[in-house]
Amino acid sequence: MDAEMDLLADDGGEAERLEAAEAQADLLRDRLRLAVINIATSEGKKAGMEVSDPVVACIADLAYKTVEQLAKDVELFAQHAGRKSIKMEDVILTAHRNEHLMGLLRTFSQQLKGKEPSSERKRKKSSKKDDDVMQI
Repeated sequence: MDAEMDLLADDGGEAERLEAAEAQADLLRDRLRLAVINIATSEGKKAGMEVSDPVVACIADLAYKTVEQLAKDVELFAQHAGRKSIKMEDVILTAHRNEHLMGLLRTFSQQLKGKEPSSERKRKKSSKKDDDVMQI
């Protein structure tokens, strides 16, 4: 990693961007882990159980690794489709091994589509020339 940083140090702007991206990734990882720890702890309390710290840390780490892999998969699905942006279809495809999750994602997607303002296109009016061709 240090050799990588030394090579990139030659291009100061690139090294700064890489460092900022790593800092952002660390911040997101920490926030996700904290959220998972809070959820695991509160769910344990709801169930009348005390979850030990090593178990909670393991759950948080597993959640992060799972999300990281899902992000890579969804990116690959979009690339395979020849797109640079990720669509809901790509997210649904990541759940192809879990039919229940896939069904939930499809339902969620349909609900989102239902909330979007309709962008119906108006039909083109046929020209007189087209009408003449149709009557022949």
